[in-house]
Amino acid sequence: MTGRVRAAARARAFDVRLVVQFDVATAGLPRRATLARWVTAAAERDLAVTLRFVGAAEGRRLNACFRGHDRATNVLTFVYDDVVPPAGDLVLCVPVLEREARAQGKALRAHCAHLVIHGMLHLQGYDHERAADAARMEARETALLEALRYRDPYVAAAD
Repeated sequence: MTGRVRAAARARAFDVRLVVQFDVATAGLPRRATLARWVTAAAERDLAVTLRFVGAAEGRRLNACFRGHDRATNVLTFVYDDVVPPAGDLVLCVPVLEREARAQGKALRAHCAHLVIHGMLHLQGYDHERAADAARMEARETALLEALRYRDPYVAAAD
């Protein structure tokens, strides 16, 4: 999906240019319009974002190449802040998302929403290296997800 979508945030609408790429089967994954809603909900500035869904091989290759970890991970964020507007890629590894959602007792859609929001916050400078930064990022994720009508991702699912 190429196009412009508007995000209302903090009394200002941000211009978000979003491209969505699927390198995996889309069955069970959120529709492009839903992904655009999640991305724009998390926008705190004008952005250009590519959201790419990949399989385990590409996820593993990217994580090994750019982070030095020889395994696929749930989401990778690549920031290109030397362009106007700031831009970035969010790469979500579908097999990892599916495995984590099952293990956490969550719907794939809810877990995907969380990781899109998480990646969007990384794209805009949030991190979780220090405890205070992690608490700030988690609080922002939780608030955004609750506004989108998803549960707090940091609270264990009820049995």
